[in-house]
This record gives sequence, structure tokens and C-alpha cells, in this order.
Amino acid sequence: MRLMRVGQPGQERPVLASSDGTRHYDLRPVTADIDGAFLAALADNPGLLADATTLSETSVEGERIGPPVARPSAVLCIGQNYAAHAAESGAEPPEQPILFYKSPNTVVGPYDDVLIPRGSKKTDWEVELAVVIGRRARYTASREEALTHVAGYTISNDVSERTYQLDDSGGQWSKGKSCETFNPMGPVLVTADEVGDPQALTLRSWVNGEPRQDSTTADMIFGVAELVHHLSQYLVLEPGDVINTGTPQGVALSGRFPYLAPEDVVELEITSIGRQRSVMRPAP
Repeated sequence: MRLMRVGQPGQERPVLASSDGTRHYDLRPVTADIDGAFLAALADNPGLLADATTLSETSVEGERIGPPVARPSAVLCIGQNYAAHAAESGAEPPEQPILFYKSPNTVVGPYDDVLIPRGSKKTDWEVELAVVIGRRARYTASREEALTHVAGYTISNDVSERTYQLDDSGGQWSKGKSCETFNPMGPVLVTADEVGDPQALTLRSWVNGEPRQDSTTADMIFGVAELVHHLSQYLVLEPGDVINTGTPQGVALSGRFPYLAPEDVVELEITSIGRQRSVMRPAP
């Protein structure tokens, strides 16, 4: 299934999209929103949306597409989870997953503008596979069990301000990750059963139409199952929580590309999920 939210910020309505994206169904008879409570209900009753013919068809043409998950209580991020990206960052591949937090209010729609912070000269892009939790995960017993707690997957742009992240960090990265609009997400949440193997997806990014990143989730140091299992030993993952699983090589931090400037266009794509597009604007 492909779940999405359409409408202006704070007024989004839940929609079920067909696999080919040509038909859309109003989910409001089933749920008021695509949030943690709905994802938990779907995990308990996978047949909840089995018969789309009972739903009314709706049009989303001309409407804003919002992030596919409403109000995640946590956005957890994994740093340097691709060996080549760790190398271009000047670091050795980590022996344990590196965890940092991103403020949940950074989450915006997949086509919303991204605001470059005042005075920023090092705003960077990062295409990432985002894991959305559907069932509370606490001390999962194995990697296989951990995957049963995943509702689905979407695309995240873990936008980063490198001066804030590295020079002004005070020893942690969240300052450079939590600026407003710094997590475009979507356009859809694709349920785990439709995605299949999360370690067999291609990730790509472009800036102003020029290729930047081109990799595969098979190159992750720590795969999705291992990440969910590992994190559940240290914290409780709640339905609707988002895990950004890291980015491959090809970011501006490498020194091979310029950092983002106003009016730059960033596009991200992950196979089986879709594509997003953001225009960079100066923060007012």
C-alpha cells in the first residue's frame, strides 16, 4: 500500500494511492490522519485497508503533498552508515551505529521549500531511506523480529548545515540538523510488504539537474533490521517514529560539489518509493 497526506500544513487529509499512482482514495472514513495510532492499528489488523473499493475515489490534482506521516514523536538519525560517505567525511566506518536526533518539527512535505538558515554557507543535501515504525519496539529479540515492527518506508532529505553540525556543535550534531524545514519527507509511505527487501533499493540525488548521489541500500554498514533491533535495546520506538538510515557518498561535505544556494533545486529518488523535489530559499 502507498499512503499519503494532501492539503495545506496542519490540514492534511489521509489518502490511499494505487500502486501506479493513478488513483487515490479518501481514507477519512478509516482514520483522521496517518499517524502513530493509525499505523499501530494497521499493524494489528493488516486487512484494515484490504478492500479499497469500499473507499471513495478522490482527486489530489493541484493539492500540496504533505509528509506521509503526521507529527512523528521522534526523528532518529544514523550517521556515517555508508562506508564511502564516512570516508568523504574524513572518518573511519563506525563499529556501532551512530545515533543523533533531529527535531520532529523539521519534517515538511516532499515538494515544500527548504529554508537556508540566516548566514549559512554550508547547507548540504542527504538522500536517505526513512524507516517508519508501526508497532512499538522494545528489546526486540532478533533482527527478524525487529523488521515486524516496521510499518513502511519513505524518502528523507536529511538536510544539514555543516558549520552548525561540526564547528558550532558543542560535541554533537543536532544543531546542524534541526533547522526549520530540514527534513523534507515523502511523497508516499510505502508499506513494508510492498517494498520487499529494504537492502535492495537504489538511492539517487540531483542538484539543479546534475547527478550527486547514486548508490544502493545494500551498501549500508548497518541494515534496517539491525538498526531497529539495535536501537530497541537502548530506547523504545513508538508507532510513527522515523529512522533516517544514513546517506551515501556524494554530498557537498566531500569538497567535490558546492554547497546549496537560494533557488537551487534538490531532487531525490528511491526505487519503489518515488521522487521528491525541493527549492532552496533564504530564511525570511
